[in-house]
Amino acid sequence: MSAATFEARYRGEGDPWRTLSDPAERAKAEAVLSACGDGPFASVVDLGAGLGVLAAALAPRSRRLLALDAAPTAVAAAARRLAPWPGARAEVAVLPGDLPGETFDLVVASEVLYYLSPAAFAATLRWLDGAVAPAGRVVAVHWTGSAPDLRRSADDVHAALARRPGLTRIAATRAATYHLDVLAAGA
Repeated sequence: MSAATFEARYRGEGDPWRTLSDPAERAKAEAVLSACGDGPFASVVDLGAGLGVLAAALAPRSRRLLALDAAPTAVAAAARRLAPWPGARAEVAVLPGDLPGETFDLVVASEVLYYLSPAAFAATLRWLDGAVAPAGRVVAVHWTGSAPDLRRSADDVHAALARRPGLTRIAATRAATYHLDVLAAGA
Protein backbone atom coordinates (compact mmCIF):
# COMPACT_ATOMS: atom_id res chain seq x y z
CA MET A 1 0.00 0.00 0.00
CA SER A 2 1.38 3.43 -0.86
CA ALA A 3 1.94 6.27 1.60
CA ALA A 4 -0.92 8.13 -0.08
CA THR A 5 -3.25 5.18 0.50
CA PHE A 6 -2.32 5.00 4.19
CA GLU A 7 -2.87 8.75 4.49
CA ALA A 8 -6.28 8.49 2.78
CA ARG A 9 -7.34 5.75 5.21
CA TYR A 10 -6.32 7.78 8.26
CA ARG A 11 -8.01 10.91 6.91
CA GLY A 12 -11.18 9.01 6.03
CA GLU A 13 -11.50 6.75 9.06
CA GLY A 14 -9.39 8.29 11.83
CA ASP A 15 -8.50 4.90 13.28
CA PRO A 16 -8.72 2.52 10.31
CA TRP A 17 -7.26 -0.46 12.18
CA ARG A 18 -9.32 0.22 15.34
CA THR A 19 -6.23 0.36 17.56
CA LEU A 20 -8.08 2.63 19.98
CA SER A 21 -11.44 0.88 20.09
CA ASP A 22 -11.09 -2.86 19.41
CA PRO A 23 -10.50 -4.97 22.54
CA ALA A 24 -8.53 -7.52 20.48
CA GLU A 25 -6.24 -4.74 19.21
CA ARG A 26 -5.73 -3.48 22.76
CA ALA A 27 -4.90 -7.01 23.93
CA LYS A 28 -2.40 -7.41 21.08
CA ALA A 29 -0.80 -4.08 22.02
CA GLU A 30 -0.44 -5.31 25.61
CA ALA A 31 1.25 -8.48 24.33
CA VAL A 32 3.67 -6.38 22.27
CA LEU A 33 4.47 -4.13 25.23
CA SER A 34 5.07 -7.15 27.43
CA ALA A 35 7.38 -8.63 24.79
CA CYS A 36 9.32 -5.36 24.66
CA GLY A 37 10.11 -5.55 28.36
CA ASP A 38 10.13 -2.94 31.07
CA GLY A 39 13.20 -1.06 29.88
CA PRO A 40 14.64 1.36 30.45
CA PHE A 41 15.61 1.71 26.80
CA ALA A 42 18.27 4.10 25.58
CA SER A 43 16.77 4.29 22.11
CA VAL A 44 13.61 2.93 20.50
CA VAL A 45 12.23 3.14 16.97
CA ASP A 46 8.63 2.19 16.19
CA LEU A 47 8.27 1.40 12.49
CA GLY A 48 4.76 2.02 11.19
CA ALA A 49 3.75 3.70 14.44
CA GLY A 50 0.32 4.74 13.20
CA LEU A 51 -1.52 6.78 15.82
CA GLY A 52 1.32 6.25 18.31
CA VAL A 53 -0.46 3.91 20.71
CA LEU A 54 2.54 1.61 21.24
CA ALA A 55 5.02 4.49 21.07
CA ALA A 56 3.19 6.39 23.82
CA ALA A 57 3.24 3.32 26.04
CA LEU A 58 6.97 2.83 25.39
CA ALA A 59 7.94 6.49 25.81
CA PRO A 60 8.04 6.45 29.64
CA ARG A 61 10.44 3.49 29.42
CA SER A 62 12.70 5.18 26.84
CA ARG A 63 15.33 7.90 26.96
CA ARG A 64 14.87 8.48 23.20
CA LEU A 65 11.97 7.23 21.05
CA LEU A 66 11.31 7.77 17.36
CA ALA A 67 7.87 6.88 15.98
CA LEU A 68 7.80 6.60 12.18
CA ASP A 69 4.82 6.36 9.85
CA ALA A 70 4.15 7.21 6.21
CA ALA A 71 0.82 8.95 6.90
CA PRO A 72 1.09 12.58 8.06
CA THR A 73 -2.33 12.43 9.73
CA ALA A 74 -1.23 9.44 11.82
CA VAL A 75 2.09 11.10 12.63
CA ALA A 76 0.29 14.21 13.88
CA ALA A 77 -1.83 12.04 16.21
CA ALA A 78 1.28 10.16 17.38
CA ALA A 79 3.08 13.46 18.04
CA ARG A 80 0.18 14.62 20.24
CA ARG A 81 0.35 11.36 22.21
CA LEU A 82 4.13 11.68 22.61
CA ALA A 83 4.12 15.36 23.63
CA PRO A 84 4.52 14.66 27.39
CA TRP A 85 7.89 12.97 26.82
CA PRO A 86 10.69 15.30 25.66
CA GLY A 87 12.81 12.42 24.34
CA ALA A 88 10.02 11.14 22.08
CA ARG A 89 9.14 12.37 18.63
CA ALA A 90 7.08 11.29 15.64
CA GLU A 91 8.16 11.76 12.03
CA VAL A 92 6.77 11.07 8.59
CA ALA A 93 8.89 8.34 7.02
CA VAL A 94 8.43 6.00 4.09
CA LEU A 95 10.27 2.70 4.47
CA PRO A 96 13.02 2.03 3.63
CA GLY A 97 14.17 5.36 2.19
CA ASP A 98 13.57 7.39 5.35
CA LEU A 99 14.95 4.90 7.88
CA PRO A 100 17.35 6.55 10.34
CA GLY A 101 21.07 5.86 10.20
CA GLU A 102 21.49 5.29 13.92
CA THR A 103 21.26 2.22 16.16
CA PHE A 104 18.48 1.33 18.57
CA ASP A 105 18.27 -1.06 21.46
CA LEU A 106 14.61 -1.73 20.61
CA VAL A 107 13.05 -1.84 17.15
CA VAL A 108 9.28 -2.37 17.05
CA ALA A 109 7.70 -3.44 13.75
CA SER A 110 3.97 -3.71 14.29
CA GLU A 111 1.70 -4.51 11.36
CA VAL A 112 3.98 -2.85 8.80
CA LEU A 113 6.49 -5.15 7.13
CA TYR A 114 3.95 -7.16 5.15
CA TYR A 115 2.85 -4.03 3.26
CA LEU A 116 6.30 -3.37 1.77
CA SER A 117 7.20 -4.14 -1.83
CA PRO A 118 9.75 -6.95 -2.26
CA ALA A 119 12.59 -4.45 -2.76
CA ALA A 120 11.52 -2.27 0.19
CA PHE A 121 11.11 -5.34 2.41
CA ALA A 122 14.60 -6.60 1.52
CA ALA A 123 16.12 -3.16 2.11
CA THR A 124 14.36 -2.82 5.47
CA LEU A 125 15.67 -6.21 6.56
CA ARG A 126 19.20 -5.15 5.55
CA TRP A 127 18.72 -1.94 7.54
CA LEU A 128 17.86 -4.01 10.61
CA ASP A 129 21.26 -5.70 10.37
CA GLY A 130 22.97 -2.43 11.28
CA ALA A 131 20.19 -0.69 13.22
CA VAL A 132 19.88 -3.05 16.18
CA ALA A 133 22.46 -2.25 18.84
CA PRO A 134 24.51 -5.07 20.38
CA ALA A 135 22.25 -6.89 22.84
CA GLY A 136 19.27 -5.00 21.35
CA ARG A 137 16.07 -6.59 20.23
CA VAL A 138 13.42 -6.52 17.53
CA VAL A 139 9.78 -7.03 18.47
CA ALA A 140 7.63 -7.78 15.44
CA VAL A 141 3.91 -8.47 15.32
CA HIS A 142 1.70 -9.03 12.27
CA TRP A 143 -1.89 -10.03 11.71
CA THR A 144 -2.19 -13.56 10.30
CA GLY A 145 -5.22 -12.91 8.12
CA SER A 146 -5.15 -12.02 4.46
CA ALA A 147 -6.06 -8.85 2.62
CA PRO A 148 -5.53 -7.69 -0.97
CA ASP A 149 -3.13 -4.92 0.07
CA LEU A 150 -0.69 -7.22 1.89
CA ARG A 151 2.42 -8.08 -0.12
CA ARG A 152 3.27 -11.16 1.98
CA SER A 153 1.87 -13.14 4.90
CA ALA A 154 2.78 -12.69 8.54
CA ASP A 155 4.42 -16.12 8.42
CA ASP A 156 6.62 -15.01 5.51
CA VAL A 157 7.62 -11.81 7.35
CA HIS A 158 8.53 -13.65 10.53
CA ALA A 159 10.40 -16.41 8.70
CA ALA A 160 12.49 -13.76 6.92
CA LEU A 161 13.24 -12.02 10.23
CA ALA A 162 14.31 -15.32 11.78
CA ARG A 163 16.77 -15.86 8.90
CA ARG A 164 18.64 -12.58 9.55
CA PRO A 165 22.22 -13.56 10.37
CA GLY A 166 22.60 -11.17 13.32
CA LEU A 167 19.24 -11.91 14.97
CA THR A 168 18.13 -14.89 17.03
CA ARG A 169 14.47 -15.58 17.81
CA ILE A 170 14.22 -15.73 21.59
CA ALA A 171 10.43 -15.77 21.95
CA ALA A 172 7.50 -16.47 19.64
CA THR A 173 3.77 -16.27 20.12
CA ARG A 174 1.26 -17.53 17.61
CA ALA A 175 -2.11 -16.22 18.74
CA ALA A 176 -5.40 -16.78 16.96
CA THR A 177 -5.01 -13.61 14.88
CA TYR A 178 -1.35 -12.58 15.05
CA HIS A 179 2.25 -13.73 15.06
CA LEU A 180 4.59 -12.06 17.58
CA ASP A 181 8.35 -12.60 17.66
CA VAL A 182 11.14 -11.24 19.81
CA LEU A 183 14.55 -11.40 18.15
CA ALA A 184 17.81 -10.53 19.90
CA ALA A 185 20.98 -9.20 18.35
CA GLY A 186 24.08 -11.13 19.17
CA ALA A 187 22.21 -13.80 21.16
